[in-house]
Parts: sequence; structure tokens; C-alpha cells
Amino acid sequence: MTAEPHAALMDATYRHQRRIYDITRRHFLLGRDELIAALAPPPGARVLEIACGTGRNLDLIDRRWPGLRLYGLDISEEMLRTARARLGTRARLAQGDATDFDARALFGAGRFERIVISYALSMIPDWRPALAHAASLLSKEGELHVVDFGDQADLPRWFRTGLRGWIGRFHVEPRDDLGAALAEVAAGVGGISRSGSRFRAYACLGVVRRNVPVPG
Repeated sequence: MTAEPHAALMDATYRHQRRIYDITRRHFLLGRDELIAALAPPPGARVLEIACGTGRNLDLIDRRWPGLRLYGLDISEEMLRTARARLGTRARLAQGDATDFDARALFGAGRFERIVISYALSMIPDWRPALAHAASLLSKEGELHVVDFGDQADLPRWFRTGLRGWIGRFHVEPRDDLGAALAEVAAGVGGISRSGSRFRAYACLGVVRRNVPVPG
């Protein structure tokens, strides 16, 4: 699916849901707060959230780690309407496709000390290019923090089947090989990765850390 049809699909999906998104998702998008607590950005760091949605995570990052320079990207203008109302001037927000956006053109910044992708790779058709593009924007010693649905291998089969059937209605597909993809992306930027399951493999959290100098 190309960017334009996917943007239209996301706008149609969230045109009304954005108003109740945070209330309805807080009980099953597990691991987001753990991700935020683990960010530990340096003072004044540039923090970008790809697929920032309603701005919920950026709001909490700002409260947890004051003094950061915050940026958010989302393919859905409908979701960005909610994010702009919530964040005001605390974050610079832009519409774009996660697989190939021009960060410098959109944000005036080409590198970021921290990048966050939360429960979005499972909704991005070309999720591997999106992950690789995010890693390419890391500064030296920058970190990409990811949380998404895991493979649910340690949960009952009936639960796994029901969950996947339900979230599939919202164009969500868990990436069962997320950990391996993070390792591959880390190798591509001269970095390292780590990942692990949470809540009996309901969720997967991972980090890519870039260790080599980058231009610009």
C-alpha cells in the first residue's frame, strides 16, 4: 500500500476514534509507560516519536523528562488534530510517511538522541523500511525505543486467536519477528540491539543503540 491510500485509511479509521482512543487503548497497549521510563534521554535531547497519534506518549515524555526538544510524526492528519490540541507548542508535529519522511525538512533536525515507535509497526504495511529509516536518523549513541504486540506465545491459544482477530479489524498485525528485525537494523547502523517479551509475550520491547559517528 502506498503512502497516500494508507493515509486515507488511517484518517478514516481514526476520524472519530481519536476522541476516545486513549481511554479505550490504555488497558491493552501494554508496555508504553515502561518504554518512557527507560528512555533516560540526555538533557536537552531531541526526541522524535514516529506515529505519535494523539500525542499521549510525547505528553508523558515531556512530564517525565522536562527540557527536551520534542517532535512527532504521524501519517494521519486526524490524529494530529488531537495531538496538536494536547501538546500545543511543547512539540513540533508534522504529517508524513514513516518509511521515507525528510526529517530535516519537516522538523529542522536531521538527527535525534531518542526515537520512539509505540504500537505502530504493527499498523505500517512496510514496517521494516520504517524501522530502518528510523534507525538511520539516530545520532551517535542515540537510541531507538520500540514497543508493540509480541507473538503471544506464552498465552492460551484461544486468547491469541481472539486478540489477533479483534485487532485485525483495526488493520493491526503483530510482527512476530520484531526482535530479529531490530537486530538486523542495529547491524545496519553499526549499533547493537536488545529486545524482550513482557506480559507472557503479549508485548515486545526493544532498543537499538547507534554506536558509530554519523555525518550531519
